[in-house]
Amino acid sequence: MAKLEIVTYPAEILETVCEIVTEFDRRLVKLLNDMYDTMLDADGVGLAAPQVGIAKQIAIVDVGDEHGRIELINPVILEARGEQIGPEGCLSFPGLFGEVKRADYVKVRAQDRRGRTYTLEATGFLARALQHEIDHLHGVLFTSKVIRYYEREELEG
Repeated sequence: MAKLEIVTYPAEILETVCEIVTEFDRRLVKLLNDMYDTMLDADGVGLAAPQVGIAKQIAIVDVGDEHGRIELINPVILEARGEQIGPEGCLSFPGLFGEVKRADYVKVRAQDRRGRTYTLEATGFLARALQHEIDHLHGVLFTSKVIRYYEREELEG
């Protein structure tokens, strides 16, 4: 698998609204596999296509729970409720972490690598990761939602 280069802020693509995916082919499968390897190599829990320079509605999430690797193509949040506030970082903002308010529960509809539609319900950390990655596909960065940034000393504890 090829390791992709992660685009860092202020790259314009990070604030671009991504295109809908219409072709479910070998190139898409290769991109998903490469994105997953890149995410793991960077010690991340999610990665969106614009973070590797591709303005398409593709994201991958793996928070290390029973859901494992989740591939999100053309994802839409159907329902969001509740509230959680917690720490977030982003592979496109190395070393930057902040407290962000998100919905505690989300119901997401997306397509898999073969174009089949599925729905997924999530709470807690997985819900947070899904919302963060889906935001990327609409050009929304976590920095626009930060309540406060963490100081380096708070992170080292």
